[in-house]
Amino acid sequence: MGNDIDTHLGKRLRRRRRLLGLTQQQLAGAVGVRFQQIQKYECGANRISAARLWQLSEALEVPVGYFYDGLSAVARDTAPTASNDSEGGEMFARKETIDLIRAYYLLGERPRRRLLDLAKSLNGVEQLEA
Repeated sequence: MGNDIDTHLGKRLRRRRRLLGLTQQQLAGAVGVRFQQIQKYECGANRISAARLWQLSEALEVPVGYFYDGLSAVARDTAPTASNDSEGGEMFARKETIDLIRAYYLLGERPRRRLLDLAKSLNGVEQLEA
């Protein structure tokens, strides 16, 4: 179970770093380690101490709890399935997803709403009242 937790924390770390557009080198500099250490954290090879997790949360501008979000689902799933992988957050680690999110939030409120409505209509999702 420990390895699953380390891997989960590493994935959350990578996702947030990429979302902010930081390199491993930039993040490493912000918390006072070498970029290789960030690589090891991200793949779950090295455990992240409580003190380092605090530093990372400060550098990435998220609460410490961010890294643990979704962990109970990881603990429940002993054998991941293909649907768990696609819905489990890996799609949020893709560069195209991050680029889309960044572009989306550069839009004003009205164009964002229209784009969201368009995306929902293309996917067959019923419109939700906001």
